[in-house]
Order: sequence, then structure tokens, then C-alpha cells
Amino acid sequence: MSDDPGATFRALHVPGDPFILANAWDRGSARMLEALGAKAIATSSAAHAFTLGRPDGGTITRDEALAHARDIVDAVSVPVQGDFENGFGQSPEEVAETVRLAAETGLAGICIEDIALPSDTAYPFDLAVARIAAAVEAARGLDRDFVLTARADGLMLGAYGIDAALDRLKAYEAAGADCLYAPLPAHMDDLRRICAETTAPVNALVAGQYANQSLQEYAEAGVARLSLGSSLARVTHKAILDAAGDMFGRGSFVTLGRAASGSRIDALLHRETD
Repeated sequence: MSDDPGATFRALHVPGDPFILANAWDRGSARMLEALGAKAIATSSAAHAFTLGRPDGGTITRDEALAHARDIVDAVSVPVQGDFENGFGQSPEEVAETVRLAAETGLAGICIEDIALPSDTAYPFDLAVARIAAAVEAARGLDRDFVLTARADGLMLGAYGIDAALDRLKAYEAAGADCLYAPLPAHMDDLRRICAETTAPVNALVAGQYANQSLQEYAEAGVARLSLGSSLARVTHKAILDAAGDMFGRGSFVTLGRAASGSRIDALLHRETD
């Protein structure tokens, strides 16, 4: 990686040739994903919340997100993006300050969504665009590259439909956003439409029905980046659910017999720099 993680991260974004942005939730998961081939790591606000015993949805503070991001950055040598929810503030000025603070942790970029957490209400169009414009201005004022991803989360939450989501994404792009992201549109055709009607790289969330699509299908749609969100963290929680069901429900420990070997995990976690 170059001395500028933002530039390295930006170069990965090629429409039609998507890379997997692997969301981790602690140093160990980040190191394992890097060792297994991840070209970039991202935090996940939901997965981070789970580690703190909290549900998803605006339960993480900015200081917690910053400390968590710094911990992940220090654990790996690949670029790291921060999931910074709504920028941890309602006003454009607060969002801009979050960008500056995030850059100080060594992050290669962050994503900002348009939901007024902890509610499911989308910010009004003009305010949503102003928030992204302020984030872009703050990013451009840094002394290094920094990739700003603008999210239209209202589509996933039912706050607006695909046409309104596209209006927002186009406005975010016009404001200077480096990457566009509308999680979980209703149909793959909607994702194709997002890629076709915008020019900035598009991120797709691999979750729910979208886990059934192949890397090649995403490439053909024009996607540039595939993020996992909290999907991988939820896979680990499914393993806990299954093992606990066996142990506490049936008095069986057979699930534990399918665990990865300690030596395999140790090998993935080991770094010569430690």
C-alpha cells in the first residue's frame, strides 16, 4: 500500500470490476479477513454495536466509532473505511467535523447516510445534499486523499422509492461524493439502474436476497464495490445461536466439533510486525 491509504483505496473502485470491502468488527476479524485476501476493510456500525452488547441503529457515539476505527486501522496494512452512520450530527458543520476527525485516525474514507438516527426518518432532500457537500468540502481540505461515500439509506428503510433515491444519489454525486450507495434496492434491476444513471463508483450491500448474486453478476451490473455490512458478523452470531441451541436445548455439543482449528486461526492472526 502507498503512504496514502485514501489513494490506494480510491484506485480499487472500478465500475464493472468490483472488489469486496470486508466489514470487520474487531482487530482479530480484521486481521483474518486481510490474511484471507481482503484488499480493504471496513468497520460496521451494527457489528461494532453487537460487540458492545447494543442493538443496531444510532447506539454508537462518535468517540466510540473513532476509537474503534483507529483500532482497526492499527491492526491491518490495507485501507480501512469507517461506517460513520449519519456523521454523528444533524448539521452539515457537525458532519464536516466528523470527516476531519475520521481522517486523523488513518481511515482511507468514510460513508455518511441520510437518516436522522436514531429514527428511521430521512433528512429532507436539501439538508441531505448540504450534509454531503459539507463532508466533501472537509475531505478536500485534508492533506491527503480521502474517499467520501454518500448513502441513500431511505430506500432500504422505505422512506422513499427508487426515483427519489436516484435524485439524491445524483445530487450527492454533483456535490462531489466519490462513491454512491443505496443499500438493498428492491430489485437487481434497480441496482443496475443506479449504476447506469450515475457515473461515480457504486457500492452494493451483500445481504438478504443480494447474497444470492455472484461476483460476476455484480460486475455485469456495473457495481464497483461490494460491502458486507453486518452480514459476516451475523454469520458468527448464527454460529452462536446454533451451538447454544445444541448445548442448552438438546444437551449436544456436536456443533462445537465443527470449529476451526486454533492453529489455523493463530496462523491467520500472526504478523511479523507484532
